[in-house]
Amino acid sequence: MLSRIHPFAGAIGLTTIATFWTSTVATEIFGSTQDVTTLKQTIPFGLPILILALAITGASGFRMSAGSTAPLVLAKKRRMPIIAGNGLLVLIPSAITLDVLAGHGHFGVAFYCVQALELIAGATNIALMSLNIRDGLRLTGRLRPVAGGRSGVNSPATGPSLE
Repeated sequence: MLSRIHPFAGAIGLTTIATFWTSTVATEIFGSTQDVTTLKQTIPFGLPILILALAITGASGFRMSAGSTAPLVLAKKRRMPIIAGNGLLVLIPSAITLDVLAGHGHFGVAFYCVQALELIAGATNIALMSLNIRDGLRLTGRLRPVAGGRSGVNSPATGPSLE
Protein backbone atom coordinates (compact mmCIF):
# COMPACT_ATOMS: atom_id res chain seq x y z
CA MET A 1 0.00 0.00 0.00
CA LEU A 2 2.79 2.45 0.89
CA SER A 3 4.46 1.77 -2.45
CA ARG A 4 1.35 3.23 -4.13
CA ILE A 5 0.67 6.08 -1.72
CA HIS A 6 4.25 7.37 -1.66
CA PRO A 7 4.65 8.20 -5.38
CA PHE A 8 1.09 9.54 -5.63
CA ALA A 9 1.59 11.93 -2.69
CA GLY A 10 5.01 12.95 -4.02
CA ALA A 11 3.54 13.73 -7.43
CA ILE A 12 0.81 15.85 -5.84
CA GLY A 13 3.41 17.75 -3.80
CA LEU A 14 5.66 18.38 -6.80
CA THR A 15 2.74 19.36 -9.02
CA THR A 16 1.43 21.78 -6.39
CA ILE A 17 4.79 23.53 -5.97
CA ALA A 18 5.34 23.63 -9.74
CA THR A 19 1.85 25.07 -10.25
CA PHE A 20 2.43 27.80 -7.64
CA TRP A 21 5.84 28.59 -9.15
CA THR A 22 4.80 28.72 -12.81
CA SER A 23 1.62 30.65 -11.97
CA THR A 24 3.68 33.24 -10.12
CA VAL A 25 6.15 33.68 -12.98
CA ALA A 26 3.43 33.79 -15.66
CA THR A 27 1.29 36.22 -13.68
CA GLU A 28 4.22 38.54 -13.02
CA ILE A 29 5.17 38.55 -16.70
CA PHE A 30 1.74 38.63 -18.34
CA GLY A 31 -0.75 39.64 -15.64
CA SER A 32 -1.99 42.85 -14.15
CA THR A 33 -1.52 43.99 -10.56
CA GLN A 34 -5.00 42.66 -9.84
CA ASP A 35 -4.01 39.27 -11.29
CA VAL A 36 -0.95 39.17 -9.01
CA THR A 37 -3.10 40.09 -6.02
CA THR A 38 -5.65 37.39 -6.85
CA LEU A 39 -2.96 34.75 -7.26
CA LYS A 40 -1.16 35.69 -4.05
CA GLN A 41 -4.45 35.55 -2.15
CA THR A 42 -5.35 32.19 -3.70
CA ILE A 43 -2.08 30.30 -3.10
CA PRO A 44 -2.55 30.01 0.70
CA PHE A 45 -5.73 27.98 0.08
CA GLY A 46 -3.56 25.36 -1.64
CA LEU A 47 -1.07 25.13 1.22
CA PRO A 48 -3.01 22.44 3.16
CA ILE A 49 -2.90 20.20 0.08
CA LEU A 50 0.84 20.78 -0.26
CA ILE A 51 1.56 20.23 3.42
CA LEU A 52 -0.49 17.03 3.55
CA ALA A 53 1.06 15.66 0.34
CA LEU A 54 4.61 16.34 1.55
CA ALA A 55 3.92 14.93 5.02
CA ILE A 56 2.52 11.73 3.53
CA THR A 57 5.42 11.50 1.09
CA GLY A 58 7.99 11.96 3.84
CA ALA A 59 6.35 9.59 6.31
CA SER A 60 5.77 6.84 3.76
CA GLY A 61 9.27 7.23 2.35
CA PHE A 62 10.90 6.93 5.76
CA ARG A 63 8.76 3.92 6.60
CA MET A 64 9.58 2.13 3.35
CA SER A 65 13.29 2.90 3.62
CA ALA A 66 13.75 1.90 7.25
CA GLY A 67 17.18 0.34 7.69
CA SER A 68 18.17 0.65 4.04
CA THR A 69 21.74 1.63 3.23
CA ALA A 70 21.20 1.74 -0.53
CA PRO A 71 22.92 4.82 -2.00
CA LEU A 72 19.77 6.02 -3.78
CA VAL A 73 17.73 5.74 -0.59
CA LEU A 74 20.40 7.62 1.36
CA ALA A 75 20.48 10.34 -1.31
CA LYS A 76 16.70 10.75 -1.06
CA LYS A 77 16.96 10.92 2.74
CA ARG A 78 19.64 13.63 2.51
CA ARG A 79 17.42 15.79 0.29
CA MET A 80 14.32 15.56 2.50
CA PRO A 81 15.47 17.92 5.29
CA ILE A 82 16.25 20.58 2.67
CA ILE A 83 12.87 20.13 1.00
CA ALA A 84 11.05 20.23 4.35
CA GLY A 85 13.09 23.19 5.60
CA ASN A 86 12.43 25.18 2.44
CA GLY A 87 8.74 24.42 2.74
CA LEU A 88 8.32 25.20 6.43
CA LEU A 89 10.80 28.04 6.79
CA VAL A 90 10.59 29.79 3.42
CA LEU A 91 7.68 28.76 1.17
CA ILE A 92 4.81 28.80 3.68
CA PRO A 93 5.84 32.06 5.42
CA SER A 94 6.53 33.66 2.03
CA ALA A 95 3.10 32.69 0.68
CA ILE A 96 1.39 34.15 3.73
CA THR A 97 3.52 37.32 3.66
CA LEU A 98 2.88 37.84 -0.05
CA ASP A 99 -0.84 37.30 0.50
CA VAL A 100 -0.89 40.04 3.15
CA LEU A 101 1.30 42.45 1.19
CA ALA A 102 -0.67 41.97 -2.04
CA GLY A 103 -3.96 42.32 -0.16
CA HIS A 104 -2.82 45.75 1.08
CA GLY A 105 -1.52 46.76 -2.34
CA HIS A 106 2.11 46.85 -1.13
CA PHE A 107 4.10 45.92 -4.22
CA GLY A 108 7.37 47.52 -3.23
CA VAL A 109 10.84 46.25 -2.47
CA ALA A 110 9.69 44.01 0.40
CA PHE A 111 7.14 42.25 -1.81
CA TYR A 112 9.62 41.54 -4.58
CA CYS A 113 12.40 40.48 -2.19
CA VAL A 114 10.06 37.96 -0.54
CA GLN A 115 8.83 36.82 -3.94
CA ALA A 116 12.39 36.35 -5.20
CA LEU A 117 13.19 34.28 -2.11
CA GLU A 118 10.03 32.25 -2.64
CA LEU A 119 10.86 31.59 -6.30
CA ILE A 120 14.40 30.48 -5.44
CA ALA A 121 13.20 28.15 -2.66
CA GLY A 122 10.43 26.83 -4.90
CA ALA A 123 12.82 26.14 -7.77
CA THR A 124 15.16 24.40 -5.33
CA ASN A 125 12.34 22.18 -4.06
CA ILE A 126 11.21 21.40 -7.61
CA ALA A 127 14.75 20.32 -8.50
CA LEU A 128 15.28 18.27 -5.32
CA MET A 129 11.86 16.61 -5.52
CA SER A 130 12.50 15.79 -9.20
CA LEU A 131 15.77 14.13 -8.21
CA ASN A 132 13.93 12.14 -5.54
CA ILE A 133 11.36 11.00 -8.10
CA ARG A 134 14.13 10.00 -10.50
CA ASP A 135 15.88 8.01 -7.78
CA GLY A 136 12.60 6.42 -6.71
CA LEU A 137 11.97 5.32 -10.28
CA ARG A 138 15.46 3.85 -10.40
CA LEU A 139 14.89 2.02 -7.12
CA THR A 140 11.71 0.42 -8.44
CA GLY A 141 13.27 -0.45 -11.79
CA ARG A 142 10.94 1.84 -13.73
CA LEU A 143 13.93 3.91 -14.82
CA ARG A 144 17.22 2.36 -15.76
CA PRO A 145 20.35 3.66 -14.04
CA VAL A 146 22.89 5.46 -16.18
CA ALA A 147 25.70 3.06 -17.08
CA GLY A 148 28.76 4.08 -15.09
CA GLY A 149 26.69 6.88 -13.59
CA ARG A 150 26.87 8.39 -10.13
CA SER A 151 23.80 6.65 -8.78
CA GLY A 152 25.76 3.87 -7.14
CA VAL A 153 23.39 1.23 -8.50
CA ASN A 154 25.17 -1.91 -9.76
CA SER A 155 28.60 -0.56 -8.96
CA PRO A 156 31.16 -2.90 -7.40
CA ALA A 157 31.49 -0.60 -4.41
CA THR A 158 27.82 -0.75 -3.48
CA GLY A 159 26.80 -4.26 -4.47
CA PRO A 160 23.74 -5.39 -6.37
CA SER A 161 20.99 -2.99 -7.31
CA LEU A 162 17.58 -2.95 -5.68
CA GLU A 163 15.86 -3.47 -9.03
